[in-house]
Amino acid sequence: MGTEGDGMAPKKIEFESWSLDDLWALHGEISGILSARIRAEKGELEKRLAVLSRGATVTDDLGELQPVRDGKPRRKYPRVLPKYRNPHTSETWSGRGKRPRWLVAAVKSGRKIEEFRIGDAGVKARQRA
Repeated sequence: MGTEGDGMAPKKIEFESWSLDDLWALHGEISGILSARIRAEKGELEKRLAVLSRGATVTDDLGELQPVRDGKPRRKYPRVLPKYRNPHTSETWSGRGKRPRWLVAAVKSGRKIEEFRIGDAGVKARQRA
């Protein structure tokens, strides 16, 4: 196709004059081309993502990417139960990772982290369940 600078204007197609069958055939052809290009673009993006994440990825049965380490997929870990609770909003924190803002603010204001600890009886009861 030409550009505006080379003196050739793209030819305008008048789809209104086309029959319904011709329009549907064109629709099918365009849909097929778009699907192929989208699949190719997705593959390229997945490759770039793998490079950016510094590790290979594999696609599981649901089509989701799973990280791979040393050729083995990452194992699933059990859910970590919460150890601390915000009494005002009932937000919880497992004690892993960065401290939540509400807990940092409470500790800065002079409260002790143990004041927010969820009782041991509740933890043992949940572990049995």
